[in-house]
Amino acid sequence: MKYIFLPILFSVIIMSSCQYSQTAEDKKIDFKVDSVMRLMTLDEEIGQMVLYSSDWDVTGPSLKKGYMDEIRKGNCGNIFNAHTAAFTHKLQKIAVEESRLHIPLLFGYDVIHGHKTIFPISLGESASWDMEAIEKSACVSAAEAAASGINWTFAPMCDISVEPRWGRVSEGAGEDPYLGSKIAAARVHGFQGKSLADTLTVLACVKHFAGYGAPLAGRDYNTVDMSERVFLDTYLPPYKAAIDAGAMSVMSSFNELNGIPASGSVYLLKDILRKHLHFKGFVVTDYTSINEMLNHGVVANEAEAGKMAAKAGVDMDMQGEVYYKYLKKQVESGEVPLQAVNEAVHRILKVKFLLGLFDDPYRYCNEAREKREVYSPAHLEASLDVAKKSMVLLKNSNNTLPLKKDEKIAVIGQLATSTRDLLGSWKAAGDWNFMKSVLDELKAYNGDANVTYAEGCKVQGDDRSGFATAISSARGASKIVYVLGESCEWSGEATSRTSINIPGVQTELLEKLKALNKPIVLVLMNGRPLDLSKESELADGILEAWFPGTMGGKAITQVLFGKYNPSGKLTMTFPRNLGQVPIYYYEKNTGRPNYLSNPKYKSRYIDCPNDPLYPFGFGLSYTTFAYSDIKLSGKELAEKGELKASVRVSNTGNVAGEEVVQCYVRDLVGSVTRPVKELKGFEKITLKMGESKVVTFTITPDMLAFHRADMSYGTEPGNYKLFIGTNSRDLKETNFRLN
Repeated sequence: MKYIFLPILFSVIIMSSCQYSQTAEDKKIDFKVDSVMRLMTLDEEIGQMVLYSSDWDVTGPSLKKGYMDEIRKGNCGNIFNAHTAAFTHKLQKIAVEESRLHIPLLFGYDVIHGHKTIFPISLGESASWDMEAIEKSACVSAAEAAASGINWTFAPMCDISVEPRWGRVSEGAGEDPYLGSKIAAARVHGFQGKSLADTLTVLACVKHFAGYGAPLAGRDYNTVDMSERVFLDTYLPPYKAAIDAGAMSVMSSFNELNGIPASGSVYLLKDILRKHLHFKGFVVTDYTSINEMLNHGVVANEAEAGKMAAKAGVDMDMQGEVYYKYLKKQVESGEVPLQAVNEAVHRILKVKFLLGLFDDPYRYCNEAREKREVYSPAHLEASLDVAKKSMVLLKNSNNTLPLKKDEKIAVIGQLATSTRDLLGSWKAAGDWNFMKSVLDELKAYNGDANVTYAEGCKVQGDDRSGFATAISSARGASKIVYVLGESCEWSGEATSRTSINIPGVQTELLEKLKALNKPIVLVLMNGRPLDLSKESELADGILEAWFPGTMGGKAITQVLFGKYNPSGKLTMTFPRNLGQVPIYYYEKNTGRPNYLSNPKYKSRYIDCPNDPLYPFGFGLSYTTFAYSDIKLSGKELAEKGELKASVRVSNTGNVAGEEVVQCYVRDLVGSVTRPVKELKGFEKITLKMGESKVVTFTITPDMLAFHRADMSYGTEPGNYKLFIGTNSRDLKETNFRLN
């Protein structure tokens, strides 16, 4: 059914369809947008540049009262934090039946790692190194969100980060720009599908542009200060990958870069985003970030902030009301060019056309589809699959894992019974009452009689009154499964920490349990790399489960009992202690690197090794893998040629397993200093017991490009090392030359 509310608009669109029937679809839509804009007043144009939160959900410090009246007046063209088919239908009806021009609303929401069916947190998903599974996760999230009236998600977060104190590492893909780029593209493809007009897809939003993942001191919203070369080579690639994948909206970040807040930065929003990355969609601010430029100290008042943002290229003001209050007068006075407003509105309306909202404004408000899509069996199965693939086995001494069926286990820890914590931060519309806890699933699988439980202690606080009961419960078991870590509120936005230790007295209880001389398995729930130096000494097995989502309890159970062989690999380095932070695998050598024989005058700590506790790319399996030496197709790489680098990987254990084979390179001499390793390829393979497979990587010159001394981008001839192995530390090595 077609919904047409403007006879004049309808006739113009019909004429445009006839006139442009033989031209590109893009030009057709541009003509339609122009047709709408010719009918708009300046007030109505500015209304399209306004985004308000509904009172359905709260994700920031303020709410706009009377937002429904603003929709009715044409002063608000976009809403976020509104969902369910019924509620969005109510708001859309106001826009398309009560406003003068009947322009449909765009509905946004933070569908970060699931809508109702929640997947592992994004950092956990990245540990799967499985692009197909990650894309599937976004696809399912989009289908449920779209069925609930949402057509725009504020994801993917493409911020590279080497800062575990920063709580929002939970939303990203870790520390590596190459892997982060692959994941960013996969998530955009999953959200947007092949067409935005498909009612099972949603518009992706690339965030936070740019450099947000490098706040000084790891404190959220803090200053970002880095060289242009580091920004371009390390932090920019995932944003570029998401835009190249077709994302049509970008969110400007809270931070400053080069002394200018991102929402007022011509360098970021015009020079980099528009000119360098050729972005064609619209830019929305993060929550009230235009207003916050006043606090940054680059403007004297909100009116100046709005002018700065509009001239820099911000198309839509999220929640701040700055454009609403000041932009009309600034256009009329000539302070802001009318062209800037016209271009912004054109971009926004074009996306609404691409989403099919002008054909049918209610196409995302189908309650029957909502019931069919939400928590469908296929979606729950996908959540379970990704959760299992995301888990990382960090330690498994004496084959403590997998557990044996009917083995008597003592389950300890508050997190073992918490369903809310399984969802993690940004749970969207996830319902923890719908789920089963880790304890529930362990009992269901292993039998009530074989599972005892004691809380022991809370995640936070210093109450030790439950220690005795936990120790008593553990005495009767053959193995102890201790579920510990952070609560879900300790990761995500505004959750920076000055310590990355496991909080409270959880580790103290672990020390008490160790005295029982029984095998102890730790199941970690957390949204960041932690300092596990004590825990790794005390535990026999450690399973990094992250916050695994709706099906997390079952996924943990299946991994613990070997129904699934863990295959996850870390995408952020786990330090030995906070003093090593920031620590990441692609560091550069200094003039006095740690490998020098001089015992003192070199880049090192006097109280701790330089190397991490668990390196980037690390993850164990219930089986073992052996790597052959690397075979190169040649030792010389021509300017337009390629090299093939191959290894034979063999499953040398007793069960089938998956392995992520990783390929790194090192540029030995450059016009500027180069990292000691850079990830350039990976392949996830499955091998049966005793099976072998040859894995081949193709090395081309473009993979070796970087910003050279003169800031031009390209390659330099010279000698390179090439590494292939199971993580960034344990690698086979060879060399080649780029001519």
